[in-house]
Amino acid sequence: MSQRLQGIEEFVAAVEAGSFALAAQRLHVTRSAVAKSIARLESRLDTRLFLRTTRSQSLTQEGHGYYERCRRALAELEAAEAIADVARSTASGLVRLSMPAMLGRLKVGPLLLALARHHPQLSLELSFNDRRVDLVEEGLDLAIRSGELADSAELVARPVGMQWMVLCASPDYLAAHGHPAGIDELKGHGAVLYARDGQVSSWRFHDAEGRLVEVTPPSRLRCDSAEVLLEAAVGGMGLARLPAWLAADALAAGTLVRVFEEPRPFGFALNVIRSRSRYLPLKTRVVTDWLAEHLPPLLAAR
Repeated sequence: MSQRLQGIEEFVAAVEAGSFALAAQRLHVTRSAVAKSIARLESRLDTRLFLRTTRSQSLTQEGHGYYERCRRALAELEAAEAIADVARSTASGLVRLSMPAMLGRLKVGPLLLALARHHPQLSLELSFNDRRVDLVEEGLDLAIRSGELADSAELVARPVGMQWMVLCASPDYLAAHGHPAGIDELKGHGAVLYARDGQVSSWRFHDAEGRLVEVTPPSRLRCDSAEVLLEAAVGGMGLARLPAWLAADALAAGTLVRVFEEPRPFGFALNVIRSRSRYLPLKTRVVTDWLAEHLPPLLAAR
């Protein structure tokens, strides 16, 4: 690498991330490596680019001007890389992806294994968990999220399907406790509920007029595993609000039944998200396109 380019990537990353530590996570290097690269850059330029204290960092006037030019230079380099990237027929390199645990194990994971067979030079690092991850801080390329994107200004989202919800119960439970005919009768029934970090997720429905209705019935079981909620519902512990794809086999087998037909289905949008960047690498685009094509049919049940 030309000496004139050394330290520029670390400098731009530090400006955009807001700290050396976050820049190091984004670049997958140590904080000291970022600090040393920027120190060498400042020495070569004989100019201070940052004003640093123990609690904060800010650009000097010279740093502002240098950043704008470096940002444009890197954008041109990345655009050139993207052109070369597209010219290759096979995706290669490592893609780090986080996804909801149950959905990942049963639906997304098998799809990505199939993708890996199509692209032998593609490597995958998969994380299965239900918490909301920070792509930059955790060094992730992609994540699958369900529901609204609170930090959408910092992200690029690609829809990959809807997670439709169904209200179901075992025939034994309904025989013993009665069969509610609508949303208004749910509070008199026991339920098994999803809860994480002490926060219980209410059930959401659309009424006949399309308005959103939230219900939190009394529950004997609260947990952060959709799989356990499914088993509890089959075992007769109460009503359950489950993703339709998850309940599909039990509904087909008759171990669960729909409690009532909803006036209008309710579901959560699923998106593949990535951090905003100047270009999308082929490896990342291939994973996103594959999920957008193959995941929606697996979630289509209502």
